[in-house]
Amino acid sequence: METRHEKSIIGPCIRLHPADNVLVARINVGIGAQVPGQTWTTRGQVPAGHKIAARAIRAGEPIVKYNVCIGFAATDIPAGSYVHSHNVSFQEYERDYAHARDYVPVEPVPAARQATFDGIVRADGRVATRNYVGILSTVNCSATVVRKIADWFTPERLADFPNVDGVVAFSHSLGCGMEMTGEPMDLLRRTMAGYARHANLGGTLIVGLGCERNQLKGLLETQSLEDGPLLRTFVMQDTGGTRKTIEAGIAAVMELLPEANRVERRPVPASHLTVGLQCGGSDGFSSITANPALGAAVDLLVRHGGTAILSETPEIYGVEHTLTRRAASRAVGEKLLERVRWWKEEYSVGRDVQINGQVSPGNQMGGLANIFEKSLGSSMKGGTGPLMEVYRYAEPVTQKGLVFMDTPGYDPVSATGQIAGGANLIAFTTGRGSMFGAKPVPSLKLATNSPMYRRLEEDMDINCGTILDGEKTIEQVGEEIFQLMLRTASGQPSKSEMLGLGDNEFVPWHIGIMS
Repeated sequence: METRHEKSIIGPCIRLHPADNVLVARINVGIGAQVPGQTWTTRGQVPAGHKIAARAIRAGEPIVKYNVCIGFAATDIPAGSYVHSHNVSFQEYERDYAHARDYVPVEPVPAARQATFDGIVRADGRVATRNYVGILSTVNCSATVVRKIADWFTPERLADFPNVDGVVAFSHSLGCGMEMTGEPMDLLRRTMAGYARHANLGGTLIVGLGCERNQLKGLLETQSLEDGPLLRTFVMQDTGGTRKTIEAGIAAVMELLPEANRVERRPVPASHLTVGLQCGGSDGFSSITANPALGAAVDLLVRHGGTAILSETPEIYGVEHTLTRRAASRAVGEKLLERVRWWKEEYSVGRDVQINGQVSPGNQMGGLANIFEKSLGSSMKGGTGPLMEVYRYAEPVTQKGLVFMDTPGYDPVSATGQIAGGANLIAFTTGRGSMFGAKPVPSLKLATNSPMYRRLEEDMDINCGTILDGEKTIEQVGEEIFQLMLRTASGQPSKSEMLGLGDNEFVPWHIGIMS
């Protein structure tokens, strides 16, 4: 599926592929509007980003966008009609997965021409884009304590440590009342461990209560974590309770800060950049502007040796065959399908969730009829290169190039898994205007359309709506995104960082039973 170069603007509409039987409204289109080259006029009001029948579509016939089926006509749809969830039915259909059929190895940029950024090189060779001290709670019962410790470290109290970006608490709602063993506990622990050893943390403190199911000792043993100069631990019931643990935690962080401060940035290859790809508040322009532009940036990143993590399993469903076809091997493609099957056949059976068809009200208002249409745009964030590996949630990402991590579509949960896996930057596309940050890594917000960008410019880093406005190409905006990734990784603050976002977005995936 080529999605980058085939669109054409025809008056108030956009044709995305010659084989499509729908057009996308570029602007709000009224009743009786003429569309150049068409023999019909519009039969209803169509909001910007929504679809118009390019010809008569018979009941049961596939609705085709970007030459991909996104649903089926629920009734006969005359040419010029508004096409949306009211007349598009969601139903399964056979797809040819053709594992690895279209695999083409990446042509790398020669080492002498590889892009660089100014990173923080840790003792073990890993490269950080930010430098925080992190405080993790093993259980919700120690959440207040870790937040009180972090809150004590105001900018004034950190003034003597200019190379430390801050002290941040990672609290959550889990850790007790859950299964003692199995995937839910394993998932929570590997998520916590991924943060505890993340390159962007120059020191870590873990605080437990003492009687929780996620015992501190078990966490350390199962995740091969050890107390040491850069990792300190406390158990509240052993330390003397709330006040004494807060005091002890503050003292421990004070001991960590001098070492965390002893860093400096230096040029490193772009191959040390691992970017988590996110989209939220998507609209009908996501697949036309921001997502393919981010995909173009990903193609550049991968050619320069970097890594991009595509995620949100429910939001690639319906177009997963476009990923399996360019997988590096059949085994990689089968890993992806196994995760999709788990979602469909085990995790979400009978539930009113995205993978079963229903997208959010915001997506509906933005012009997306169902999950197939949303997935069509969401998958474009991964670019056009080969899929090299598939990971479970929060597993360490070691493979270079484009990889996939199984996560929900809910952005904070998805990004938490990517960061735990090693992402040191998040790139987040949005059409409706999601507000997001994710300490300890910077997040870049990419707007799909100019009206939203102008309205929310304080939150948005790049306006990809310039593509729709005819001012720039996808490739030009992709280059802008790639260059912004490098500058941000070098220390330039993102809009979300300037606004102070990211203190509440540590949200491990809760997949188990509460008791």
